[in-house]
Amino acid sequence: MVADDARARYDTDLRLARPFIFCLLFDDTAMLDLFDKIEDACKKIRSEFSKTPKVGIILGTGLGGLAEQIEVEASFEYGDIPHFPTSTATSHRGRLVCGQLAGVPVVAMEGRFHQYEGYPLKQITLPVRVFKALGAELLVVSNACGGLNPYFSNGDIMVIEDQINLMGDNPLIGVNDDRLGPRFPDMCEPYDQQWIDRTMELARRESIPIHKGVFVAVTGPNLETRAEYRFLRMIGADVVGMSTVPETIVAVHCGLKVVGLSVITDMCLPDALKPADVNEIIATANAAAPKLETLVRGIVSEAGQIRIA
Repeated sequence: MVADDARARYDTDLRLARPFIFCLLFDDTAMLDLFDKIEDACKKIRSEFSKTPKVGIILGTGLGGLAEQIEVEASFEYGDIPHFPTSTATSHRGRLVCGQLAGVPVVAMEGRFHQYEGYPLKQITLPVRVFKALGAELLVVSNACGGLNPYFSNGDIMVIEDQINLMGDNPLIGVNDDRLGPRFPDMCEPYDQQWIDRTMELARRESIPIHKGVFVAVTGPNLETRAEYRFLRMIGADVVGMSTVPETIVAVHCGLKVVGLSVITDMCLPDALKPADVNEIIATANAAAPKLETLVRGIVSEAGQIRIA
């Protein structure tokens, strides 16, 4: 009898709590407060940087050195920008740099945010919307990733030509704010084909070996099992990482052109797998950084010479 009464109380409590649990997991109003948050962040940045950036840049694991090439006119710790989260990932500096690169006004994130840090995707991708609101027309996003394609090697660079979202979430879920973008953005070309071609040509001119391929995003923070690597390769992925896809979805939603660059820092071949070493991954990314910096600088230079939109 006691057990039956306890079960009945549990069922009643669960039934009453279910709508609240659903709201916590799927806040369908979350997009509606983004506009004001974007305005708050832009106001802070414009208080010290009045230029209109042409390009927004996101620098991933071990790739923050490019920020040193920017003629810095203003910089902000993420914690000083309204509504920006704090980066906790290894080797992510956590600073927004504003200035000139190759004579072109840019804003660059020296370190990004990840879903595995506990942040919702709408907050992770807020900087992309801030870039757009500041006037940027092109987003250059970089990452360190694991290589699934057996023809790739550690230290190689891949231009992303398509993506697969296996993160179990989407930053566009919720009531759409039409001021920020359309309800159903088309994703037939998330990475702009003209910019892919320009990047490949730039790499050839600079004698930088480069690949094109598909990036798959997973949540992390653990790396994948051998069975998961086999599955990811089977569904068409060339590399795997824990970022980039949410930012690209939001960039497409708000009308930014996107160039994606992946540095392969470890090979994920299931029949020749060894334990990953984070220090080795960061060292490989650092070693490849000069090639990446050359490409990003060239992309930014070209962006300053042409009309993007």
